[in-house]
Amino acid sequence: MSIKTVGIAGTGLIGAGWAARLLIRGYDVIAYDVVPEAEAKLRAAIDVAWPSMIRLLNTPKVKKGKLSFTIDLKEMASKVDFIHEAAPEREALKIKLFKDLDALSRPDVIIASSSSGFLPSRLQSECAHPERVIIAHPFNPVYLLPLVETVPGDKTSSEAMDRAGKYFEAVGMHVLRLKKEIDGYICDRLQEALWREALHVLDKDIGTTADIDDSIVYSAGMRWAFMGSFLTYHAAGGPGGMRAFINQFDPTLDLPWTDLKYPKWNDALEKRLVEGCEAQADGLTVAEIEAKRNDVLVDMMHLFKQHKVGAGLVLAREEERRLKALKRWKKGAKVGGPLALHHGTVMTSWVDYNNHMQDAYYLVAFGDGLDAFFRYIGDDEAYRVSGLTFFTAETHLNYYREMKAGEPFTIETQLVGLDEKRMHLFHRMLHGKTGELVATNEIMQLHVDQKAGKVSPMRADIFEALSAVWAEHKKLKAPAELGRVMNVPKKTKPAAKKKPAVKKKAAKKKR
Repeated sequence: MSIKTVGIAGTGLIGAGWAARLLIRGYDVIAYDVVPEAEAKLRAAIDVAWPSMIRLLNTPKVKKGKLSFTIDLKEMASKVDFIHEAAPEREALKIKLFKDLDALSRPDVIIASSSSGFLPSRLQSECAHPERVIIAHPFNPVYLLPLVETVPGDKTSSEAMDRAGKYFEAVGMHVLRLKKEIDGYICDRLQEALWREALHVLDKDIGTTADIDDSIVYSAGMRWAFMGSFLTYHAAGGPGGMRAFINQFDPTLDLPWTDLKYPKWNDALEKRLVEGCEAQADGLTVAEIEAKRNDVLVDMMHLFKQHKVGAGLVLAREEERRLKALKRWKKGAKVGGPLALHHGTVMTSWVDYNNHMQDAYYLVAFGDGLDAFFRYIGDDEAYRVSGLTFFTAETHLNYYREMKAGEPFTIETQLVGLDEKRMHLFHRMLHGKTGELVATNEIMQLHVDQKAGKVSPMRADIFEALSAVWAEHKKLKAPAELGRVMNVPKKTKPAAKKKPAVKKKAAKKKR
């Protein structure tokens, strides 16, 4: 069944994160919590998440899903196509909640727990339809981080796991499907081991909380972000890979390099932990730290997308789906005036020390607008694979308004000239909220056959689409900036100064 409306049981940090991720992708959400006051906190949390998601997806104009809230579990469970359980981490509470959700929802609706470590076999133990109960463990912030661990219980069906996997991919997640259940799953077991070891180092007063965090931030953490542990060590083995690594380092596994079990809790350890973290915060509020974290994660994921590694692969996959859904010209369709085909947001990585968009990134934004126009006329991946494409021959930019990080914009495209081998385009960047003119870009594109290595006529269908656009756009008023030449006006010789006229004295009248 197509999933259009999703239920969320529990609207705390994780539940609100799921809601935000779903709403921006057009899913309707019915959120349930036991107290009416939870609705205001939920909506506030979504407002906090929204700017980061807009920047991550670079799509300020979205068809936002509808959010509704209820304190009636039946009202939520009976109306939805998928359910996220995000209640507090108390096993007895979750078992009872799953029993109720199972009784109130359609038998085909998957019920997914966001638990951080409970066994799904325990959670499904009192359900009449346990085959549709799974673990779907996300990571905070859920609206940005793409990993979800899906874990089956003893009675979970493979069909439910398959359907859940397709749903999570559709909402921009990377699915880590465990073969069987285990306490803590995979990620939290690894995190827990690191956490325990960090506490032992702190307890022995080897370093501060900042020292321990720096040991990750400035070294292993950067590799872990896109290589993980095994691939990192495989590379450390040199040409021989992991086999050579094991031969070289295996004896160290017997060395006392880890304690793993929690150190005995004591006042001194707690003091070092609390005071160390407060010192690291350096006066920043949690909200300020979260905002900075979100900015960094967005930029990291875009960087990873550029390099085709880690979480960037998930972002690239979702972007590709959006590109395929972009508007395309169809024969007989009305073209109209300048085509507003691309909507974007100024990324934090695009701005300078004044928080203003740097010159080079105007070209990036206009390039995204050009790509949208390419897709509109049918120039897509398949066309380029055939060896046919467009090359830029000349471009001019004009700037009118400063843009800051997070501000939305729209790129309008007007065709101002066309023949079988060239198209002359004019783009306008407009502020996404005020509609003010921000910048313009005039560009000449040559059609090239890369296999022949020369300029060539366009394929018939591409030229037909462009001709339909040209038939309408040639009626439009030519942009004022079109064909401008940049120069410093030549100085002209100053006009010769006229000598002041000499006034003749009037002759005295004789008396």
